[in-house]
Amino acid sequence: MRTTPHRRPWRRVLALLGSAALALTGAIALPGTAEAANVLTNPGLESGSLSPWSCTGNLGQVVSSPVHGGSKALAGAVSSSDTARCSQTVPVQPNTTYTLSGWVRGSYVYLGVDGGASTWTSSPSAYSRLSVAFTTGAAQTSATVYVHGWYAQGTYYADDIGLDGPGGGGGQDTQAPSAPTGLTSTGKTSSSVSLSWGASSDDTGVTAYDVYSGPSRVLSVSGTSATVGGLSPSTAYTFTVRARDAAGNVSGASDAVSVTTNAGSGGTSFKQAAPYLYEGWGDPPNVSTVMSATGIKWFTMAFMLDGGGCTPLWDSTRPLTGGVDQTVINQVRAAGGDVVPSFGGWQGSKLGANCSSASALAAALQKVVDAYGLKAIDMDIENTDEFENEAVQARILTALKTVKANNPGLRTIVTFGTSTTGPTYYGNRLIEQARSIGADIDVFTIMPFDFGGGSDMYGNTVNATEGLKAKLKSTFGWDDATAYAHVGISGMNGLSDQQENTTPAVWTQIRDWANTHHIARLAYWAVNRDRPCPGGGVVSNCSGISQSTWQFTSITAGFTG
Repeated sequence: MRTTPHRRPWRRVLALLGSAALALTGAIALPGTAEAANVLTNPGLESGSLSPWSCTGNLGQVVSSPVHGGSKALAGAVSSSDTARCSQTVPVQPNTTYTLSGWVRGSYVYLGVDGGASTWTSSPSAYSRLSVAFTTGAAQTSATVYVHGWYAQGTYYADDIGLDGPGGGGGQDTQAPSAPTGLTSTGKTSSSVSLSWGASSDDTGVTAYDVYSGPSRVLSVSGTSATVGGLSPSTAYTFTVRARDAAGNVSGASDAVSVTTNAGSGGTSFKQAAPYLYEGWGDPPNVSTVMSATGIKWFTMAFMLDGGGCTPLWDSTRPLTGGVDQTVINQVRAAGGDVVPSFGGWQGSKLGANCSSASALAAALQKVVDAYGLKAIDMDIENTDEFENEAVQARILTALKTVKANNPGLRTIVTFGTSTTGPTYYGNRLIEQARSIGADIDVFTIMPFDFGGGSDMYGNTVNATEGLKAKLKSTFGWDDATAYAHVGISGMNGLSDQQENTTPAVWTQIRDWANTHHIARLAYWAVNRDRPCPGGGVVSNCSGISQSTWQFTSITAGFTG
């Protein structure tokens, strides 16, 4: 039986550091120096195949999510008897210093070179950069670099692996490729820039193109286009591209192109206090009465579902237009307010799960946008059929990207569950996938209830929201203010299904914290329950606690961001 990884990695690292120390002790000449270039082939797996990487036990594969850069990454499916070690052997020059680096995520991931140094990290939930330097021996002409996980610790991911230094091959190929031509930007969002360029020529063939932002290499690809993500809104970037061949010869830089990313559409200009209102459940209140009594202007209308054949209907049964839901929307708008339909929810037949493709789902969403001339839509992604289904997650995000591109000014919101410390694995994946495909989501809204909040619903809600903010910062490269401006909170008034109690006083604290930190959205489930019934338990038409009628809605109306 294998020991836990909490001890064995340390023994392995000490042994590898000892080997590295011996290699350095044996050097008798000063290391060579050369212009840094990534001498690995297919470093970001952008070719779509593993070659020339080789993985033990056939446990490696190329995946499209989660990625650090580009559209592909390496996944190693570690087993109880195999660490899914993936390696590549490349020619190197003797007595020369190289730097091995890469982006990894998963539980206990290692990066190193055979017979030399290695490094590792324990359990990053998002991509984390590893880097280690080593010096080749006096007669060494090749090096094998590797990445692997640890026994029974689950799948790890690796992307954008680089071995920086001069190419080997005994100096037979010294001709560098020509510089790429015609570098241009083909598109941009608030967090990404897409680039394309003309191919370089070389006597032995170009193996990769390295994309630079200023002096830093940010991406390596095999083709003549790339999308650089993780950028900040309203920020100017300057890009160049260099080509390299199998021997590590590097071209001159292409002409530079400067691009300013779009403004963050989920920024301070978008603020929404929009509690949920459900016309198919819980003794629906008169919306005009609620608006007059509380001052609320927005409502999140629940739920738009699939009526069959990827057809949007309210609650799968009520007509898209012409029914009670449209009557309520007309009343809201007549009183100077507006609505954001919510697609999905915990149960029912959902469009995200049942539409056959992202394009079909986008068409269904577009029908609703067109029917009501919407300013915003909310995708409430829950349960195993959507939230915990990676293919459906990707389908939803791709559809949102399409609809947003086709409807300038439309705001897109995703709503999902959380732990008391921030997004869970599937929440983190949702955020990473949104960044990877450039979905440009305006607001990431968490639901801090039925999440183990216990008696401290204020403290745990704040902790969960801070965890979301931190995840957005690390994924998109945003500062605090930008990350908060993409954050939403959707609570549950009164008693939750887990008997968590969010009182009016606690909800006021949460609202005040949300205003102080200038988040984008505040909602709760649901206006139908915003009525007193002390001791009533968890029911559809009252909160289960002592309160004033419409008290939570009045508190929510005070959210200004």
